[in-house]
Amino acid sequence: MSSNKTVQDVVMPQLAESLVSATIAKWLKKPGDSVEQYEPICEVITDKVNAEIPSTLDGVMGELLAEEGQEIEVGAVICRIETGKNEAVNALAGASSATASTGQPPAASLDTEVPGATGDQSQRSRFSPAVQTLAQEHGLDLRAISGSGLGGRITRKDVLNYLESNKGAVAGAGQNDYQASAPAQMSPASRQVPANTPPAEASPSLADLSQASVEPVRNSGLHLSETPKIPTIEVEGSDRSEYFIDVTPIRNTIATRMRQSVSEIPHGWMMIEVDVTNLVQLRNKLKDEFRQREGVNLTYLAFLLKAVVGAIKDYPIMNSVWAVDKIIVKRDINISLAVGTEDSVMTPVIKKADQKNIAGLAREIEDLATKVRAGKLKLDDMQGGTFTVNNTGSFGSILTQPIINYPQAAILTFESIVKKPVVINDMIAVRSMANLCLSLDHRILDGVICGRFMQRVKDNMESYSLDTQVY
Repeated sequence: MSSNKTVQDVVMPQLAESLVSATIAKWLKKPGDSVEQYEPICEVITDKVNAEIPSTLDGVMGELLAEEGQEIEVGAVICRIETGKNEAVNALAGASSATASTGQPPAASLDTEVPGATGDQSQRSRFSPAVQTLAQEHGLDLRAISGSGLGGRITRKDVLNYLESNKGAVAGAGQNDYQASAPAQMSPASRQVPANTPPAEASPSLADLSQASVEPVRNSGLHLSETPKIPTIEVEGSDRSEYFIDVTPIRNTIATRMRQSVSEIPHGWMMIEVDVTNLVQLRNKLKDEFRQREGVNLTYLAFLLKAVVGAIKDYPIMNSVWAVDKIIVKRDINISLAVGTEDSVMTPVIKKADQKNIAGLAREIEDLATKVRAGKLKLDDMQGGTFTVNNTGSFGSILTQPIINYPQAAILTFESIVKKPVVINDMIAVRSMANLCLSLDHRILDGVICGRFMQRVKDNMESYSLDTQVY
């Protein structure tokens, strides 16, 4: 074998401005595996979200200098990749090309996964950003492409080889998996839903909506995932009176942030009751047409966000953080959404929510909820939140005292809509009512300003009528 090769260090990148370290969750490549530029080599866990580290060059994976579960500082070397025109790289490159073009592995492959339905396909549905971008640009159905990566994963080279061997055919490709994970980027035409698709309160993915019919999912809102994740249970010893659940890095981060919020922020709390009867009628009028047109549900949450954003414009102190000797008021209104699965809670952010109409907010909500369920949130999706909204009413709650999303100044929960007898002009009427609950940082906010803010949100919610436009 020729020795004209170069060994390049791969370091832990600065995934976010405030990030100082990350934990290696899983190595996707092992020593001796071929590595392509932009192909993910490992998964990492940060204090905000899981992410993948892509390779910055082509070559062969060398020594792994970090173990799974090890916390690594930004800038520290995690592995080495061998590059250069050596026999090993050429052999692996040839093996990959032969596999992609013939659909069969060469006689001697170096730990390259066999494409197709056989063998390990555990990573088959996971796509790197480079693969997703190529698929979107060329309108490819990734399900039609054989993956030569670890666990049947589709690599960038697999997509390029598929494009080369199917010239002229890719233009008519159907809806692809990338589009299913990024509904906000789809054209209205591609969001059309078959006429026989039954309406549902759940938020289905666009992959489901592309089918002739949709199986209803038992899901009352964005908080419950369609495929529940059950925590790993480690049973130790023979004592059956108890068992142990490992604390995951994400759960540990949640615990740390909640403790920090409660210990540092003096929480205040208030609630206001809102008559949403007109809103219920408006949504019932628009939801079917909106779903047919956009491919996503028109939820109550979109109307609430519009009302909250309008109130924040009137009372910008709600959009602030405590900085000891000063209060920092944020100019951009970036709404954090508390989106939960069965084992964690994420707070992805709708950036510049004040610049979006109700339809745009509905698309953003669906997009972020889909990313959470698919585990495809990026660090950028979690950055910059200035005010948090939580739709606790989606699972029937009527009264909640939320913990502030540190270091923000306030968090608002939207409780379940309940029909109640209400006195109007000395007469009793049945109205749809909902509670709005606010937790506030009492260092920044007081009862007067928060009471006025809540009253403005209430006024905005009750001002919706059948003539309200969502576009």
